[in-house]
Amino acid sequence: MDFNQSADENLFDRARIIGKPHKRIDGALKVTGTAPYAYERNDVVENHLVGYPLGASIAKGRITRMDAAAARNAEGVAAVITALDIDELPRADSNVAKLFGGDLVEHYHQAIAVVVAETLEQARAATSLIEVEYEETPGEFDLDDAWKRLQDRDVINEVGDVDAAFERAEVSIDEIYHTASQSHAMMEPHASIADWCDGKHLTLWTSNQMIAWSKKALATTLELDEADIRLESPFVGGGFGGKLWLRADAVLAALGSRETGRPVKVALPRPFIFNNATHRSGTVQRLRIAANKDGRITAFDHSAISHTLPGGSGEDAVNQTRCFYAGENRRVAHHAIDMNLPEAADMRAPGEASGLAVLEIAMDEMAEKLGLDPVEFRILNDTQVNPEEPHKRYSDRHFVECLQKGSEAFGWRERNKVPGSRREGQWLIGQGVAGAYRGAITMDSGARVRLSQGKLVVETDMTDIGTGSYTIIAQTVAETMGVTMDEVEVRLGNSAYPVSSGSGGQFGAASSTAGVYAACLALQEEIGKRLSIESPRFENGRVVSGDQDLGLFEIEGEELVGEDTLHFGDFQDEIELGTFGAHFVEVAVNAYTGETRLRRMLSVCDAGRILNPITARSQVLGGMVMSIGAALSESLSIDTARGFFANHDLAGYEIAVHADIPEQEVIFLDTLDGASTPLKAKGVGELGICGGAAAVANAMYNATGIRLRDYPLTLDRMLDRLPAI
Repeated sequence: MDFNQSADENLFDRARIIGKPHKRIDGALKVTGTAPYAYERNDVVENHLVGYPLGASIAKGRITRMDAAAARNAEGVAAVITALDIDELPRADSNVAKLFGGDLVEHYHQAIAVVVAETLEQARAATSLIEVEYEETPGEFDLDDAWKRLQDRDVINEVGDVDAAFERAEVSIDEIYHTASQSHAMMEPHASIADWCDGKHLTLWTSNQMIAWSKKALATTLELDEADIRLESPFVGGGFGGKLWLRADAVLAALGSRETGRPVKVALPRPFIFNNATHRSGTVQRLRIAANKDGRITAFDHSAISHTLPGGSGEDAVNQTRCFYAGENRRVAHHAIDMNLPEAADMRAPGEASGLAVLEIAMDEMAEKLGLDPVEFRILNDTQVNPEEPHKRYSDRHFVECLQKGSEAFGWRERNKVPGSRREGQWLIGQGVAGAYRGAITMDSGARVRLSQGKLVVETDMTDIGTGSYTIIAQTVAETMGVTMDEVEVRLGNSAYPVSSGSGGQFGAASSTAGVYAACLALQEEIGKRLSIESPRFENGRVVSGDQDLGLFEIEGEELVGEDTLHFGDFQDEIELGTFGAHFVEVAVNAYTGETRLRRMLSVCDAGRILNPITARSQVLGGMVMSIGAALSESLSIDTARGFFANHDLAGYEIAVHADIPEQEVIFLDTLDGASTPLKAKGVGELGICGGAAAVANAMYNATGIRLRDYPLTLDRMLDRLPAI
């Protein structure tokens, strides 16, 4: 099915199920511990072994010697495979870091061996018996040092005459900001069970967001035919972008299974999540803004660097500056600096999370310099077109309404106008605001719907990473086919099913439901053919056309199947698709210690039709929590001498917890975007993290009068500037 023009009025505008709150249909499995996560799937294969990885203890160099004899002779050990036993495995284009094989070491905790044993304890103990010698090479690990050495700017795009605009500017700012490297730190580690016993056909039960991508990458790395690989990932315990790509757990499990002739399970230990898997790169950013005295922005100049292994792209923190606010002159530049740290790649709202953390502080700084309210300044500089390409209008943009509705609901007018002027005992109280933007990407997505034995069974390789995919897909089928949700069975995360968009980039919900809708229409066509009727209506569990009125599940004959893929047309290239929001935050900062406590947070979101307010709200709340962690505590501490993240566990890497989040509220605007999908929906899962950190930073400034530009905003950065005791 081709989606070649904006959707007109359709059945979803008269919805009884889509857009209504429904509890997650997988909720009972989650709370009873019976959802089948990858590492726990002991029912799928018998007689499995357990693998445990060994990581390199240097960041750059070569392995000169490995002696695994003692490990191989240890109790319970079935096999030991070292990096020197095989050549370096091929890499798919999506993998920057090498996954296994060969003597070259590119980063700390690169997998250099896997021990396979009867139990986890035996495998883990045996890894300590492997002797390794290296030839170490000096590496680059300091992003600040790279920023100081940077000479030329790799300009991505420039519109107008930026330098002239700054020369003419009546008001301007020019500041340097830092964001920290961050880990996905998902609850479920990367984990896989592999059955490759015949060395030809591989079945992998894994934790992965993108089934088709990973199947293709695995075929490349293991030099197999894609037809000989089956992946299953029906439940994913958090991914946030860290499980978009093939990782070492899957490769090591497969190699162990081939070597031993038995199924093998491997979970990456927690330190490997930080130093072997991917993470968000830290950034150094310089942002200049020019404006007239009336508050209208005339120019942006935003440059940033981030770190990456050679061949990677890093964290592009300047992308949103190209299109979020008005201003006829703009220049953006991003440099990916080759460094010998673990692989930097996608993490929730890649680019925007780091970029808006900076842009939205700078917008507040500019508003103060102009003597304008931060909300009014943003409203004044709203745009309904892409400023780089003014002929491209936003299909549906309600950023101003987000600011206005949020301001009213939050009580913005009551905030203290003079930073540092409101105090409650030992606590300084402040409020802050920030804008949120994330593009509304869509990707082709397919599904299959079966009319079978009193049920509608939908199959798609779409994954549920905790976002509610099962529920919104069941809603889509029930709405389109005129049945109840209880009459729909959803099957996800299997490479035997039609290829979907997968989960990532905020495109999963909008794209996968559109694909399921297309498959439902294909099934309706098959039903019409079976009953020899044209244009039947599907309502209340019945098929109605003229004088015919038949129960959907009373149709006789062989099973009916509808399968299709929703292809998004080129017409979307001529418009600008985006999601928008506004965050409002209140904090209390201890006047003596600098300790910051979040008191309340509100996010107002404009993301088209909200398919399920319950699951969507959960996603935005999660993004808000991650933005608070990014603002106040999350930072991968780089050992610049040895080249690794030193705080590589959940004790040293401090994420936000329940005690940090006393009150959150989410408001969804009632909007529709027919240019996005047939359901007029857009993604919302990443919007919650976009700009939230800056709202915290701006609230802290309003509380204390101390402007911090380096994340995380820890108390040591302002202790010497707090009021005298």
